[in-house]
Order: sequence, then C-alpha cells, then structure tokens
Amino acid sequence: MDGWQPRMDALTPPADAPSPQDRTALRNALGRFATGVCVVTCAGETGPVGMTINSFASLSLDPPLIMWSPAKSSNRAKAFRAAPRFAIHVLKAEQRPIADAFVKEADAFGETLWRAAADGLPLIDRCLARFVCDVVAEHDAGDHVIAVGRVTQMSAGEGAPLLFNRGRYATLS
Repeated sequence: MDGWQPRMDALTPPADAPSPQDRTALRNALGRFATGVCVVTCAGETGPVGMTINSFASLSLDPPLIMWSPAKSSNRAKAFRAAPRFAIHVLKAEQRPIADAFVKEADAFGETLWRAAADGLPLIDRCLARFVCDVVAEHDAGDHVIAVGRVTQMSAGEGAPLLFNRGRYATLS
C-alpha cells in the first residue's frame, strides 16, 4: 500500500458523536457489527456447562488458534476458566432454541442433542461448525477475559448461520 495516506478529517469524529465512555452508545454502535451465534461448552466440576456467545473469532491458521471472551461477571466464567478444554459450536439458523436455552441457564443440555467426549467435554450435535480446543492462554481484557484455544478437532456442516445484529437474532436471506 505504498503511498496510501489516511484523510485526517476522516479520523476526527463529528462534534455530536457520543463518547466511547457512554456504555449504551458504545453497545449500540458495536451492535451494528453482525456476528455469528455460538454456544461454548466445557466439562465443569458438577457437570456440563454451556453459554451462548457472539464473541468468537479466529486468530491464527498456523498454529490453529481461536478466541472467545467471557464476561468476568458471568456466573459461568469460573467453570470455563478452570477447564483445560472447551468446544465452540457455531449454530445454524434453526438452532435458535439452543441459543435461547443457553442464554438462560448453564445446564440446558436436557433440551439439546449432545454427547460427551471421553473426558466429559459436552459436544452439541448438528451444528454448522464445531471447534474442540485446548486452552493455551488467557488475557485480562477489562470486564472480560480473552480465552485463546488451540483447535485440536473440528467439524463443519451445511446450512444457514444464526446471526446476531442490533440486539436481535438474524439470518441470511
């Protein structure tokens, strides 16, 4: 990109722009970015634990690394921070009931098709994609933690993804 120069006026926000410290305005602005909907699972001390998230991203292909970010205030964060492995399940559009169930409670497995891996890691069936990961790093990030996992197994299926945009579920049309 030789010779590229940013326009300085493009870097200056308009006078009426909200401050990033305005949490509601920041949340609303961030909500303009459509994300996929996932359920992350781990084997907890008292059984399987799951949580609906949209804070999932790929980090590296070599080595194969992904990340997600649980809120420190989440009552489920302790189980995930103690677990050596987790699984990220990318949900299909028709799996919205699964997303809804894991928003409400950590143990929504009774309403979900799943199976346990040999070490107890809960694996949700029929997802658009699944990534089984070993935890390799955790980084403090304000009111969240960035959990980095090395992908050890994966699978991919077909279908339309379940999306989240502007505080609502969405699908591709």
